[in-house]
Amino acid sequence: MIELGHSVAAPFAGQILGDLGAEVIKIEKAEGDDARKWGPPFWEGASASFQPLNRNKKSVVCDLRDPQQFAALKRLIRERADVVLQNLRPGQVEQLGLDGPALVADKPDLVYCNVGAFGRVGPFKDRPGYDPLMQAFGGIMSTTGEPGRPPVRVGASIIDLGTGMWAVIGILTALHRRRDTRTGGVVDVSLFETAAMWMSLLTAHYLASGDLPAKQGSGANGIAPYRAYATRDSDLVVAAGSDGLFRRLAQVLGHPEWIDDAKFSTNPKRVENQTALYGLIEIEMAKRSNAEWIALLEAAGIPCAPVQNVAEMVAHAQTAALGILQDVPDSRMKFIGLPVSFDGARPALRSRPPALGEHTDEIFKEAGR
Repeated sequence: MIELGHSVAAPFAGQILGDLGAEVIKIEKAEGDDARKWGPPFWEGASASFQPLNRNKKSVVCDLRDPQQFAALKRLIRERADVVLQNLRPGQVEQLGLDGPALVADKPDLVYCNVGAFGRVGPFKDRPGYDPLMQAFGGIMSTTGEPGRPPVRVGASIIDLGTGMWAVIGILTALHRRRDTRTGGVVDVSLFETAAMWMSLLTAHYLASGDLPAKQGSGANGIAPYRAYATRDSDLVVAAGSDGLFRRLAQVLGHPEWIDDAKFSTNPKRVENQTALYGLIEIEMAKRSNAEWIALLEAAGIPCAPVQNVAEMVAHAQTAALGILQDVPDSRMKFIGLPVSFDGARPALRSRPPALGEHTDEIFKEAGR
């Protein structure tokens, strides 16, 4: 696979495919992917954002405006590529003749994937985009955070990473189709479409009711009680969204009278009266520690989880048991691996992230440069 990718979304797609066993050749400009400099912190030569996204890849420096280097890249694609993945600025691949229709016409079995900002058509198709812009434009920020407070971005880059996942789904689907038809094609994904998809349930709520989804803090629209509470020493999420679970929760909290209270008798009633209900629960949750509540709630079969920070998540026995934090070969770095296993085995990390241009001579020599 040839990755004409930078920043997060396309490199994440390339990372997934590389982790799954593909040979991924990353094409970089002379100064490298901008993400190499996104720091501090830096980790063994590049930013801690760049490194995990670019393991299991080879780095080739190519000046796309240089005729000789451009010709070498075209030969590389023609001779070796099954897939080309790109997220260059809108219009750039068309100007260079590296767009999907042009390359597929030259190599009919090629699968070509565009990772765009706003999508391939429409009045915004030529605009650039980034994760926070799409969390805003796609409506996510309007529903994230506490009521009455300013908009909040989800901390993880869910739009970039989600778009990378959709790119992989599209690429694998096109490769599967190619097996039967012997023809490739062009796959299109975009940050905005991913943001819209993440909003699918909340959009359905709006279309069904005409009411805009409200900010719920740590809770969720349409389910109650279903959120985090401050305990005596930390914070704990309790998910008691069914009538049966609510009855158990009322017993554990020492308020069996809530079960027969008409305001809380069904989930729709609890959602309607959630402000009052959450106020009552908060009083009780503050009386015990996380550990005490977890013991009581789990004994009653009520789903709950502590609000862990990254250090706690990394150090947890469940994380260790799954082996999802993986050692990087020839490095002291550790990365989160793919969240999928095959026959009980998680794909291993085969190689460290490449230094800028580390494989230029090797790859272009093979392509007849």
